[in-house]
Amino acid sequence: MTKSGPSRWLKGALVSAVAAIVCYWLWASLTEWADGVANSQQDAMMAGSIESLLAGITGVVSMPALLWAGMRVLQERGNHLLVILGAIAWIFVGGHVVEDPVSTAGTAVFLTLFAIFGSLLSSVEVPGR
Repeated sequence: MTKSGPSRWLKGALVSAVAAIVCYWLWASLTEWADGVANSQQDAMMAGSIESLLAGITGVVSMPALLWAGMRVLQERGNHLLVILGAIAWIFVGGHVVEDPVSTAGTAVFLTLFAIFGSLLSSVEVPGR
């Protein structure tokens, strides 16, 4: 741990939780939009494919950006491990809760576990140059 002690991992938990909620909402909303496009144009070949691809890319790419920005706003540096491993974990966690049939309680559990994982990752600070 760093000199800031437990406040760093608390900040990591907060940022991870907020980022997970925002990314989940964004990904789920865009996926719903893509499904609506596909259902409205059932006779068109690959209707909603571009929208679905956009939903997935946005849902995945927004996570590392939010993790990095959130920790910077809270004045924490050296968050490489949180950003990289958090983004990789989000591909699986986010993909599961958005694309698979998961209950509301199950989604809450997965997002909470992601926040705990982010908290643990944020406790490791990569030293600056």
